[in-house]
Amino acid sequence: MKEIVKRSQVREEDTWKLEDIYATENAWEEDFQRAEKEMEQASEWMGTIGTDADRMKAALDWNYRLAMRLRKLMVYSHQKLDQDTSDSHSQDLAMRVKGLAVKANAKLSFLEPEILQTGEEMLRRMLDESEELRFYQRVIEEMLRRNAHTLGQKEESILALAGDVTDAASTAYQMVNNADLKFPPVFDARKRELPVTHGTFVPLQENPDRAVRKASFESMYGTYRQFQNLFASLFYSNIRQDLFYARARKYPSTRAYHLDGPNVPEIVYDQLIDTVHKNIHLMHRYVALRKKILGVDQLHMYDVYVPLVQEYTKQYSFEEAKSIVKEGLKPLGEEYVSHLQEGFDNRWIDVYENEGKRSGAYSWGCYESHPYVLLNYKGTLDHVFTLAHEMGHALHSYYSNSAQPYVYSGYRIFVAEVASTCNEALLIRDMLAKSTDQTEKKALINHFLESFKGTLYRQTMFAEFERICHRKVEGGETLTAETLNRTYRELNQFYFGEEMVSDEEIALEWARIPHFYTPFYVYQYATGFSAAIALSSQILEEGDKAVEAYKRFLKTGGSMDPIDELKVAGVDMTSPEPVQKALDLFETLLDEMEALC
Repeated sequence: MKEIVKRSQVREEDTWKLEDIYATENAWEEDFQRAEKEMEQASEWMGTIGTDADRMKAALDWNYRLAMRLRKLMVYSHQKLDQDTSDSHSQDLAMRVKGLAVKANAKLSFLEPEILQTGEEMLRRMLDESEELRFYQRVIEEMLRRNAHTLGQKEESILALAGDVTDAASTAYQMVNNADLKFPPVFDARKRELPVTHGTFVPLQENPDRAVRKASFESMYGTYRQFQNLFASLFYSNIRQDLFYARARKYPSTRAYHLDGPNVPEIVYDQLIDTVHKNIHLMHRYVALRKKILGVDQLHMYDVYVPLVQEYTKQYSFEEAKSIVKEGLKPLGEEYVSHLQEGFDNRWIDVYENEGKRSGAYSWGCYESHPYVLLNYKGTLDHVFTLAHEMGHALHSYYSNSAQPYVYSGYRIFVAEVASTCNEALLIRDMLAKSTDQTEKKALINHFLESFKGTLYRQTMFAEFERICHRKVEGGETLTAETLNRTYRELNQFYFGEEMVSDEEIALEWARIPHFYTPFYVYQYATGFSAAIALSSQILEEGDKAVEAYKRFLKTGGSMDPIDELKVAGVDMTSPEPVQKALDLFETLLDEMEALC
């Protein structure tokens, strides 16, 4: 195993260039102090915003200027921390910005209620008469849309200040789950001790030794069972907190509360679940195929992650990975690929693992600099696709920031996974078309099938679990560990089918999913995946016309509702068609894999 080096030992060319955000830390400190001063100007604006259009425009300029500065401060400090989480100085920078952001939210909470107090008729007159204020027309229209759910200035301030208290369940979950929970180690056939952690669990579940998979599965969920009442209490409290905010803002349900932000019709959520239900037989076919390839009499939940093509162990250098990704994304045109190369050449990416570096991968950035990508590149096929995925996020932000002013540059989570998954879909189709090796073909198809299983089916199962649980709480039920375990296990049995043994331990999986503490979030992975599959097909079938429509979508940022942004690219998520088309491709891939095996 390659030795994990200290941050100071990593080659500069393999690190991201944070100096493109702030040239020095002194520059960061000066900006922090500017933000503190700008935040204190809140009292100068209070009570005066509705006097005329010029005053309102100036107040909104101040608000977004401060928001942009806070975002820049936050990105720099958190990315500095993520490259070495053990660095106490970086921890301090990140905590300072977090504290400043909480204060800013409280101080800025007066802005929207005060604008709305002007009255809809007067606001529309101001917009008609002032070209300068019309720059903020979408912002004001969104405020008016949410007006029925916006409280008075005093109430909004109280809700903003209550954030630290009402987040207690989520904060406690993160602390217990990440810091306090310890899992018994397991041992391989040579009696070597293997630690079980959140980071090692999936690799252990991919281990070809079934005894290791079973033991680590029991270690993980056996530990959750010991604390199931604590986790049930935290989960229930988090939903109760959500219900408090929904009712305070006069929403009929917690789901309506969360989907109203991006203005996503609730039918999109229900159609996703309904369409997956209609195609659940395909998931059951996949499970049967997995059972056949693994050659087991019974397929257990600890057999879900182990690779079906274990003989494919090819490693890719990072240079090879960049070349493969560039080749796979050629259908997006020369301009797109040139921006991709720009990221490769100018240190947008922090490539390799080092001591203390945050695990996983992500793309992030601020408006005034290029996007950044964090990787922990290991050279596997999965990591090649991770590079394509994260650069999809990065170039979505690149196009959005280039085309939109700051206020309209940030796109919603509903579309956030589209560009990244579209990149993956284009890459895998290119690699499949060019592959002449049967083992490699099986590995590639397996990767794609796993994406469908893990994103479209699994995230929809999570979404259905959330829908059930929130409705129970809204109906006055208390969520106990017994209720949650039974609900989750029944769903698991439905989604995986009769060929899968739904082990008792899997009933505790709900306790392991941190996304449930951000309610009604996970469905967007499944809808975004479906939209991406539809878009990648259009790009390959229609060529330049579809590429130009796709780039128009990338440039929309947050300038319109996410449902309408996807329509710009030719995908209508209010229809079940994109999800169905994605599942049709899943069936085709199943046919190919069954023929190869």
